[in-house]
Amino acid sequence: MSKAFLPPTAVAVTADRLARVPLGRSGLRVSRLAWGMWRLRGDDVACARALVGTALESGINLLDTADIYGFNGRDGFGDAERLLGKVFASTPGLREQVVLATKGGIIPGVPYDSSAGYLVRACEESLRRLGTDCLDLYQVHRPDTLTHPAELARTLESLLASGKVRAVGVSNCTPAQTAALLAHLQVPLASTQPEFSPLVLDPLTDGTLDLAMQHTVSVLAWSPLGGGRLAQQNPADERAARVCAELDAQARRHEVSRAAAAYSWLMAHPAGVIPIVGSQQPSRIREAADACRVQWTRTDWYRVLVASRGKPLP
Repeated sequence: MSKAFLPPTAVAVTADRLARVPLGRSGLRVSRLAWGMWRLRGDDVACARALVGTALESGINLLDTADIYGFNGRDGFGDAERLLGKVFASTPGLREQVVLATKGGIIPGVPYDSSAGYLVRACEESLRRLGTDCLDLYQVHRPDTLTHPAELARTLESLLASGKVRAVGVSNCTPAQTAALLAHLQVPLASTQPEFSPLVLDPLTDGTLDLAMQHTVSVLAWSPLGGGRLAQQNPADERAARVCAELDAQARRHEVSRAAAAYSWLMAHPAGVIPIVGSQQPSRIREAADACRVQWTRTDWYRVLVASRGKPLP
């Protein structure tokens, strides 16, 4: 549906679940939703391949993983990447159908290292586990206080120049940390990945989304269902119950799930937020794509915000 035919107070997401949008200024084009693999582990290649296939069939081409995904506190570092690499190896042509994003910089027990020596090795190890010669998007998973942003900028630039990655981004960085990196970076920053949901509103107010819009950086939202609280049939606390009631009203109006309504609430922001769907259930991945059918009026969108804040807007 064209925006020209929407009521003046409506905020459209998109009516086309297959729509692609730019990933920052990287030249890559991605779906309005991503599928995340922080829960992906084990050795069941057929099951993992079915999940990737479900994402693609649902119009999701952006796959988000990390070298730490699969780690259980004792072992398993790299397991999610390794399993996805086996999926690619077992399915010719599949790698070319997806925009592959991974992250590095977390070391259990250290905990963070974004020094040039480590980050380049971490990227190369991710490439090896995934069985690919180039990552579409490589993100620094957590900010390393002991790495100067100028050093990090040089490392990211070198990864791009080497051809090992096509685009670079950051995850869990404050707006000030991102701005400090941008001041030294001579290439576009493609993405930032904050926690953001109708229950975690910090990116709306701390400058994360404003900085992203200022520099044309894509926003990938992790835990968009508030750590699963918005998916619970009976919300655990009063605040979640208020938000769920508003999301349910929108879900009924558009005949979608509450989760799809929550994703669409994030997607309606002009920063072009891309929620990362973390479910490992095919049915939940399919229903997530329904978020693209939802249109919010400003009144309804702000009702969710007020419900989350627990007090009227000024």
